[in-house]
Amino acid sequence: METNLRKRREDEKSIQSNEPKTTALQKELGLLSSISIIVGTIIGSGIFISPKSVLSNAEAVGPCLIIWAACGILATLGALCFAELGTMIPKSGGEYPYLMEAFGPIPAYLFSWTSLIVMKPASFAIICLSFSTYVSAPFYSGCQPPDIVIKCLAATAILFITTVNALSVRLGSYLQNVFTAAKLVIVAIIIISGLILLAQGNTRNFENSFESTKVSVGTISLAFYNGLWAYDGWNQLNYITEELRNPYRNLPLAIVIGISLVTVCYILMNVSYFTVMTTTELLQSQAVAVTFGDRVLYPASWVVPLFVAFSTIGAANGTCFTAGRLVYVAGREGHMLKVLSYISVKRLTPAPAIIFYGIIATIYIIPGDINSLINYFNFATWVFYGLTILGLIVMRFTRKELERPIKVPIFIPILVTLLSVFLVLAPIISKPELEYLYCVLFMLSGLIFYYLFVYHKFGWAQKISKPITMHLQMLMEVVPPEEDPEAKSKL
Repeated sequence: METNLRKRREDEKSIQSNEPKTTALQKELGLLSSISIIVGTIIGSGIFISPKSVLSNAEAVGPCLIIWAACGILATLGALCFAELGTMIPKSGGEYPYLMEAFGPIPAYLFSWTSLIVMKPASFAIICLSFSTYVSAPFYSGCQPPDIVIKCLAATAILFITTVNALSVRLGSYLQNVFTAAKLVIVAIIIISGLILLAQGNTRNFENSFESTKVSVGTISLAFYNGLWAYDGWNQLNYITEELRNPYRNLPLAIVIGISLVTVCYILMNVSYFTVMTTTELLQSQAVAVTFGDRVLYPASWVVPLFVAFSTIGAANGTCFTAGRLVYVAGREGHMLKVLSYISVKRLTPAPAIIFYGIIATIYIIPGDINSLINYFNFATWVFYGLTILGLIVMRFTRKELERPIKVPIFIPILVTLLSVFLVLAPIISKPELEYLYCVLFMLSGLIFYYLFVYHKFGWAQKISKPITMHLQMLMEVVPPEEDPEAKSKL
């Protein structure tokens, strides 16, 4: 009897494995891959760049460490709010479907417009430029690598990452796991080396940690901006909710485990930096991790730039993996070309969306120096974070019928919304600059395209888009996605 039962189960598994997959995004990401995406996307170039900026605004070791911890707490609270949204509205695309359900198409379109054209691809480009800088540095000892070399390497990195993610979801997630492991190695090296030196009595830089601290609302907000830049990516799993296995369990677990791990690593890395360098030396350092390696790991200091390169390329891969889904969802909702929502017949990946994202990111490499622009668009990120979490509060009253497998206490989204308002307004009030106005005007300029191509859907626009869609569909061998009945039944 047991033999027959075992044979029947094997036959059922065989039948299930031989069932053809539908042309939709597949649920292939488990808990480990989900944690790897969070950790791999958050830990990129930020922790190797932001400590200097956070310290310059915090002005002392004590407030600096407190800000790093507070940024981790804020990221965790925000991610838990997104976990409720992700299980309540099980659609990929991050903030996009949540804004659509809470406030309608216009805020959702403005988010996709700002994210797809500037925020996401420009961030992808900067990460790849950082990667190419670290990779080329050993070949140009004592001088700055030529811009053409850095840009060509960055373009090659974008091409490689885009190709991998367009070919296979599983290959992209495996690559993410490998790079996450590699970056955890350099994180572990820095932390362990610093703790050993701390245990040996190198504590002089922690004495009088709060002495001569002069912080203001403006400097605190700027310090949070720089710290939160290093934590950016805490919401990345919500871009791929449709591809998570058992999202009701794995989504919140991955968030809590992943962000807690990152927060502990960031605090301990900063402790290691301060163990080796004084505040003045850290502020004068061009790359704190490299300076740390030169002082602690010499003659094996070459390990640091090598593994930092792995870290940045891993962050770029995670960004491409998730942001491509935002393009996919925007196309599915009719807010971008319809072909961008199509699925590869052979690969079952949103290949058109990923390729589009890679092309836009490559364009941003051409000017190269876009860091100052991205700093001002960071405040736009928190505009949409705050608006999305406000939508969670609104839907508690307007969409009571929606099932909520995860339901956070109401004070959490209220607190995060208020903190988002603070982060958006404080820098503007403390130090008004025209760049903030330019950023707002660019976001609102999306209304023009919404009116022309989405709201009215003029006939001439349809005549242009249909043949483009048809030819791209045949060229790339892609088809419209089949509706996910499980996701649909939850709405």
